[in-house]
Amino acid sequence: MAMLKPLASLTLLTLLLGAASFLASSNASADFRSDMLKAADPKASGEYVRARFLKQMKKPFNASDSRPKAILVGDSHAQDFYNAILESGSMSGYQISTRYIPTVCQMYLGAENITGLRDSRHASICAKSDTLEQAKAQISEADVVILTSNWKEWSAKRLPGTIKNLALRPDQKLVVIGRKSYGKLNIRKYARMPEAQLKTLRNEVDGPQLKINNMLKASIPANVFVDQHQLVCGGANDCPVFTKDMGLITFDGGHFTPQGAKYVGGLLFNTPQLRGFK
Repeated sequence: MAMLKPLASLTLLTLLLGAASFLASSNASADFRSDMLKAADPKASGEYVRARFLKQMKKPFNASDSRPKAILVGDSHAQDFYNAILESGSMSGYQISTRYIPTVCQMYLGAENITGLRDSRHASICAKSDTLEQAKAQISEADVVILTSNWKEWSAKRLPGTIKNLALRPDQKLVVIGRKSYGKLNIRKYARMPEAQLKTLRNEVDGPQLKINNMLKASIPANVFVDQHQLVCGGANDCPVFTKDMGLITFDGGHFTPQGAKYVGGLLFNTPQLRGFK
């Protein structure tokens, strides 16, 4: 009987370890589902996207600060990119200022009258919004200029001319971040799906995503253009919904969750165009 005690103890230990592993797995599963449902709150998630970008908006560069200067210009996708910078721990050695140009207005710099290219319903917004013309003086002070947007076809076609009209110096580094889309999400549906199915879940991107992104890729020099669609989605017409650690990448198909910003930021800042800014 004495020999049975070690065996019984070993069996009990095995059962306890198995139970602990099961509970840890269950807790992890519950945690990612809880995070997913929190992300479904558009008000809280929208505030996350905007908050830190807005604190840096039009912030003057400090002439007495020896750190290099970077300016990030764009719409809510630029806000997303700023979160990707912070969540991935990148560009900590830079002064960063941001400029906001709404998606409905788009980035353009040139002599063409673009009024007819914009939706007339947003005329008052665009009349009051920041522009590349207004930002040009601060752009000229920056060592690094990053342009990122939910690009529309008309602004993407004109982007090479816009860049030319910025008249950047040879010593200034320009980076253009490509368009992104993760399609339409159904978070509450995902919350009811098995984890194994969610790990491989991919979502079809919106209609103009590939056309506009390919247009940018063809017209912007390779040492300037960062193709985030290729990085995250492999160039396909669908994209993963979750990171490898089961973090929801985007809460609305266009804007990152904290987990998504960290994941995509890690990919972006390992590209040749951005690796030097880590």
